[in-house]
Amino acid sequence: MARWALAISLFIPAGAQPQEGQLNVICCVQAEWCSMAQTVFSRTTGVNVRIVHKGSGEALAQLVSERSNPKADLWFGGTGDPHLEAAEQGLTQEYRSPQLPQLHGWAQAQAAQSGYRTVGIYSGLLGFAYNPEVLARRKLPVPHAWADLVRPHYRGHIQVASPASSGTAYTMVATLVQLMGEERAFAYLKALHRNVAVYPRTGVAPIKAVARGEAAVSISFLHDGPGEKLNGFPVETTVPIEGTGAEIGSMSIVKGARNLANAKRFYEWALSPQAQQFAAAAKQFQLPSHRATPVDPLVPDFRKVKLIPYDYARYGSAAERARLIARWEKDVMQQAR
Repeated sequence: MARWALAISLFIPAGAQPQEGQLNVICCVQAEWCSMAQTVFSRTTGVNVRIVHKGSGEALAQLVSERSNPKADLWFGGTGDPHLEAAEQGLTQEYRSPQLPQLHGWAQAQAAQSGYRTVGIYSGLLGFAYNPEVLARRKLPVPHAWADLVRPHYRGHIQVASPASSGTAYTMVATLVQLMGEERAFAYLKALHRNVAVYPRTGVAPIKAVARGEAAVSISFLHDGPGEKLNGFPVETTVPIEGTGAEIGSMSIVKGARNLANAKRFYEWALSPQAQQFAAAAKQFQLPSHRATPVDPLVPDFRKVKLIPYDYARYGSAAERARLIARWEKDVMQQAR
């Protein structure tokens, strides 16, 4: 709480005047970051912020179901593919921030690609997390490659989220398809299925299970690892040597937002270097999108990773995402383990 209090006191400007109003946010980053953003923005503006915490796949499903009567005003965080799909379906509205020229190229590209219906707010690398104590106790090696995860000795020791509800897991499927080709990727996913103990609903759940010794290995975004380690859990991360993908965590204003003015205020606030520093304060270590935001030393170094040329346009399309998830549910989830 002391860290929160310091962060809030540093952010609130002298003589700030509260403003009335409300804002409804679907938040797809870690719960602590969601809570910090809610607290700080509310205290600096006087806006009553209501937060609903969901996985990005679930957030998209909510926007689809509420298309004619949206209850959310703004969607904050989560993998960019569902945000692009929402833009394609007309579920989010165009907004061009004056801060766009100050953002990294990948964040600007995300905005342009969506017709300025979403924007990149951070980027995160996909990889593996593992618990060295569990590995040692079960006499398992540290995984360094995608190929390692399908070896028989990991049977029942791996967790990864469900692509149907988790943007993290969908990023995994799309990454493997681009890395291996679709047929080889689905053959791999079938082999991996035999080693997966459970498919949680959210992308962060598997690394939390690893941190608490409930699983040995997870397929996760690497930025979730340092926070678990800072909380005292034995978690290490590694990047698959064959190559991996990266998410562009995004933010979108919901079409038909009832509190549009406040949604735009939050949007601008969330893009600012001051607000983007709250990620690290909440023990989240993605690469921030604003060039002027200080980068915490615990943020993984993208320059040292073999990244695939992830096709965000194709794999963020509604048809491709629906097709791949349907194939995963049919070809992978229906397989016996």
